[in-house]
Amino acid sequence: MIDKDRHIDIMGIVNVNDDSYFADSRCPDVASALEKIRKMLQEGADIIDIGACSTRPGAEIIGPEEEWRRLEPVLTAVKAAFPGVVLSIDTFWSDVVRNAYNLLGSFIVNDISAGEDDPRMLQTVGDLGLEYVAMHKRGNPKTMQELTDYKSVTEEVIGYFAEFSRKAEESGVRKWVLDPGFGFAKTVEQNYRMLRELDRFKSVLCADGTAPRILVGVSRKSMIYKHFDISPAEALPATQVLHFEALTKGADILRVHDVAEARRTVELYRLLS
Repeated sequence: MIDKDRHIDIMGIVNVNDDSYFADSRCPDVASALEKIRKMLQEGADIIDIGACSTRPGAEIIGPEEEWRRLEPVLTAVKAAFPGVVLSIDTFWSDVVRNAYNLLGSFIVNDISAGEDDPRMLQTVGDLGLEYVAMHKRGNPKTMQELTDYKSVTEEVIGYFAEFSRKAEESGVRKWVLDPGFGFAKTVEQNYRMLRELDRFKSVLCADGTAPRILVGVSRKSMIYKHFDISPAEALPATQVLHFEALTKGADILRVHDVAEARRTVELYRLLS
């Protein structure tokens, strides 16, 4: 049974690059990043998720040196302008994690590869005692293939995270969040099936026997705009429909482009529960 009074966080997306799939999320300089973060915090964001490399399908992968070159000035400015803000850094490089830790101290690592793209990632996170978001995907944005060879995408992803739980324990990662990876290596129908069955992910357990929190990232994604043959810019109303459904199925964190609208969706979910 889903706890309707559970704590729900809104994670606001800030992309410090120029090629993310939703143009309005791009913050190519420090000033625009600070302005977007200020607005998101005013609208009720609980976590600010900062990334410097696009993970849209077909995106070019940059190395840790270039990623850190983009991130460092923004993180330095955010630390000065918004002391106490809860930050998440969207990266799959352990070197970026260590550099960010030396600059910021504690933060959340948001890794779309669940440690698969950098073999040092999980041990680094464990050694530093950081919270970790593990997402399901296969391959990288240029090579991943859809899970067309599986009858049930939900069962496949649950099995993946059962194995990840073991790896997390071995690496000393004590606090981790489960992200099913909407839009990554799944067909449009598989994405909707996984959302319909989201509550099944509560069966995955951490080493201490508790279920990890579930993060849902569907904001303006292709599972919406491809279905309706629209652009990401037109996908805000449908995004909130999916956010509401995710909440009814047990989502604990919504990763969003539009904080104010997501906050209202959470409020309506509370009113209607």
